[in-house]
Amino acid sequence: MKWFPALFVATLSTCGGVCGFVPSAPASRAPKASSSSRLYESVAPTAKSISYGEESRKYRRTVYTHDDWRKHRRSDRFIYYLGAIFSSGVYKSLAREVTATTGIAALVCLYNAIVGGYTDLEGVKQAALVSSPLLPVFGLSLAPFTLSSPSLGLLLVFRTNTSYQRWDEARKNWGMNINHTRDLVRMASAYYDNTGVTEEQRKQDLNLVALCTWAFVRSMKRHLSPEDEDEADFQAELYAKLPRDQAQAIIDAAHRPNRALMDLSFAIENLPMSFLRKNEIHRAVTVFEDDLGSSERLLTSPVPLFYSRHTARFLSFWLLLLPFALYEPCAGSWNHVAMIPATAGISVFLFGIEELATQLEEPFTILPMQAFCDKIYNWCMEIVSWQPGDNGMVIHAPLPEHTNFSNVGKK
Repeated sequence: MKWFPALFVATLSTCGGVCGFVPSAPASRAPKASSSSRLYESVAPTAKSISYGEESRKYRRTVYTHDDWRKHRRSDRFIYYLGAIFSSGVYKSLAREVTATTGIAALVCLYNAIVGGYTDLEGVKQAALVSSPLLPVFGLSLAPFTLSSPSLGLLLVFRTNTSYQRWDEARKNWGMNINHTRDLVRMASAYYDNTGVTEEQRKQDLNLVALCTWAFVRSMKRHLSPEDEDEADFQAELYAKLPRDQAQAIIDAAHRPNRALMDLSFAIENLPMSFLRKNEIHRAVTVFEDDLGSSERLLTSPVPLFYSRHTARFLSFWLLLLPFALYEPCAGSWNHVAMIPATAGISVFLFGIEELATQLEEPFTILPMQAFCDKIYNWCMEIVSWQPGDNGMVIHAPLPEHTNFSNVGKK
């Protein structure tokens, strides 16, 4: 068995090694010359450093419709999913890991046939090609794997559950953004006091509130996205929708969402209405700040790295050593070759669980944030286009006892 370490290391070298199994150390961050450097932004990765799994994340930003749900529930979904297994992005990103474990299984099978004998194609047992007491047949007991599998399962369950909770929290943050953007613009439009204000002024004030509301969510989206992916589009959208000076102020800000929120607060303060009503509208702005802070926490604080790395190492060694334990249980197959597909299948699905957790852990680049921002823009602009009585509904003047109250603090 003294040859076992050499074979193990040699196999890892030829199959790509285990370097892909554990998170790499964070890349060094190069300082930016501009004084308007943004928080939490790293140097854009080079083309060679972007893996298939990383590149495929942009195609997972799904927004379901009723038709999508019908397809999701269809009765032949299992056949469809099995047929698409080789085109799955998750499995494609595991090629190196699965090749390593399957390669070890193939080498163990071949080595044991050489030193322990083999069965030819006619079913005749043949003697070992190389016979030496220094070259024993490789094999391990299944008992250590049976005893350790519950612990591995608990590690993977906690890993996936925690990652899903992070994704769920990020999605809820954006759900709150969607709800409160509509609520804010609706209140601004309904509370607006038209007394002594021209129709053009009303339209200008409410359009500014709607645009500032959209500018915040779009700035938040850019804040949570990689610079190389979104910066150019972000600047183009701001210049296209906002006054140039306002767009430039947001782009130059060290913390862009905060600048956008400040602009929104100024726009609310300019509305002709009671300060009591303004305070009610400002509650939505506070919710935006809370959602932003929660999202920043998710972006900058991963699952503790020692936990993720221990899980990855545990899983890697468990699967890399599994072929040695499968040799004897697969004795019923020709020359034990059943251990090769068995190792490949188990590796795909166990490594796949860990890969799912890793993909979910940072949720923002798989959330359809651009679709959210576009919908928020459309909804906000539509809401401010509505006017009291434009649908034939009679709008009554406030009662005398309500007039004084509604004018409290009004500009």
